[in-house]
Amino acid sequence: MSELLLEVRNLTKHFEISGGLGRHAATVRAVDGVSFSLRRGETLGLVGESGCGKTTTGRCILRLERPTSGQILFEGVDLATLDTAGLRAMRRRVQVIFQDPYSSLNPRMTIGQILAEPLKVHEIVKEESKRAERVHELLAQVGLLPQHAQRYPHQLSGGQRQRVGIARALAMEPVLIVCDEPVSALDVSIQAQIINLLEDLQEQFGLTYLFIAHDLSVVRHISDRVAVMYLGKLMELT
Repeated sequence: MSELLLEVRNLTKHFEISGGLGRHAATVRAVDGVSFSLRRGETLGLVGESGCGKTTTGRCILRLERPTSGQILFEGVDLATLDTAGLRAMRRRVQVIFQDPYSSLNPRMTIGQILAEPLKVHEIVKEESKRAERVHELLAQVGLLPQHAQRYPHQLSGGQRQRVGIARALAMEPVLIVCDEPVSALDVSIQAQIINLLEDLQEQFGLTYLFIAHDLSVVRHISDRVAVMYLGKLMELT
């Protein structure tokens, strides 16, 4: 058996709804006691209908949302308890591919600038000339050309923009990538290309995926195991 990389224990995320004038109206149990594990090199598909809590689960793992309770053990460290410095270090190990490739890219930056920014901020590549070389490497890894570095997001197709999103995640050299509905906004023919790209990159770099989706045919194709959520709870894990 491969090494245990991520273990989620009784993860809970509740959202309080205000009724106005400071009154408490209701509590939305977006994630309610979810537990699962993920081994290194594995792909776990997390599926469910819209509003079931699967994206909130992913955002809690990424610490884009602070969990109400529970543990998120990544390489033995509880991500739920990390401070700012700890989260910064964690960002290099855990990355995300968002659902909408257009809204997740800064429209005022070129593709080259978008890919170079994490290399600079996290001091992965300190020299500017070498950052440009690394950007071209990343573009090649996701099937794009060097000239795409000079273009802006609006000058690319949806599939090309999602490839940029994947390249940006790869720039941090992560071991775990949370794929939040990465193909649901794309045409069916492009979906197959992106899924194949993700599988190739997983084999090449030994990546681990938490693949969040609502399309069972896509999940069945890419996943080693499947977890089904309904109304904030994990109903089945196969």
